[in-house]
Amino acid sequence: MARYTAAVCRLCRRSGEKLMLKGSRCLTPKCAMDKRSKPPGQQPSRRRKLSDRSLQLREKQKARYTYGILERQFRQFFAQAERQSGITGENLLVLLERRLDNVVYRLGFADSRSQARQLVQHGHIMLNGRKTDIPSCLVKEGDTISWKESSTRTEYYKQLVHTIESKSVLSWLSLDRENLVGQVLSLPTPDDIEAKFEGKSIVEYYSR
Repeated sequence: MARYTAAVCRLCRRSGEKLMLKGSRCLTPKCAMDKRSKPPGQQPSRRRKLSDRSLQLREKQKARYTYGILERQFRQFFAQAERQSGITGENLLVLLERRLDNVVYRLGFADSRSQARQLVQHGHIMLNGRKTDIPSCLVKEGDTISWKESSTRTEYYKQLVHTIESKSVLSWLSLDRENLVGQVLSLPTPDDIEAKFEGKSIVEYYSR
């Protein structure tokens, strides 16, 4: 499947804020947003006011960049959110948070969502005791996320055992730090998620 392979720091600069695409590096002085906060490319001679359509597009792109999803798959998530009862923007956010790669990231098993996606694709993660290599798989309440037994002997896992203590976990998840086993206590709510984009603007973008 196609995947964005260029410098992800350009995406943060294009969005105008840190999207934490490189994990802890984004909190250091090496962060590109701290060095060059202007958007990539040639700068206009004068500042132009963004239209409502441009602002809606920016919010949609922020969501895509944050979760590392291409347009076609993002549209599928949006269509699924529309079919559910309730507020479409909030439904979309909850669906994105339920992705397995995002849950692996939220549990602290990876420093970024792209790293979490790689862990899942390489078969290191178990979902309810079964190996799952599909990052877009949606977790449910009561699901457990653990490591494949052979993966616990890797150098990465050994380092993670020491660094996991300093990582916090959201309230809708629980983590057994000794065995590195996570569990979904409940489905996330919009209040549980620190979203960097507005779901309402995304709905307005696709409503045209």
